[in-house]
Amino acid sequence: MEVTLIRSRRRKKTISAREVGGIIQIYLPAGLSPDEELRYVQWAKKRVESVRRKKELKARNADEELEQRARELNKRYFASELSWSQIGYTTEQNACTFGICNTKTKTIRISDRLLKMPTFVHDYVVMHELAHLKVPRHGPDFWKLVGRYPKTERARGYLMAVGMSD
Repeated sequence: MEVTLIRSRRRKKTISAREVGGIIQIYLPAGLSPDEELRYVQWAKKRVESVRRKKELKARNADEELEQRARELNKRYFASELSWSQIGYTTEQNACTFGICNTKTKTIRISDRLLKMPTFVHDYVVMHELAHLKVPRHGPDFWKLVGRYPKTERARGYLMAVGMSD
């Protein structure tokens, strides 16, 4: 992706970026070092890519598909006893995190990177986050719940291997 740096002497602290016609325009203070500029170029590319992926997810109704899949897993492995306020994909998780559950607000966020992985891995992460609705911490009771999913060990191994290759 092409990047244009627009330096300004009037700009002192703020940095902004936007995509115009497939080109990322980054507005920077004039006095930044080449290393600082490179850091902001990487930040802007990541941000633009995240926005693009969010639009793709919305266009294909991915959150609704995820909601349906979570309901199926809830029915199969938790006898439909779990409830959540929201479940959806996120494009903003770090490289090591594939899902997160806020047990207070009952919201679940699943990394959109899972869409490129096998279904059994995707289902395992959703199952893992659903289990947090019942048991917040990673103790023996939690792992017992997650272990109801028959491909737990295989999926965990897959995710470990992905993490090692990053």
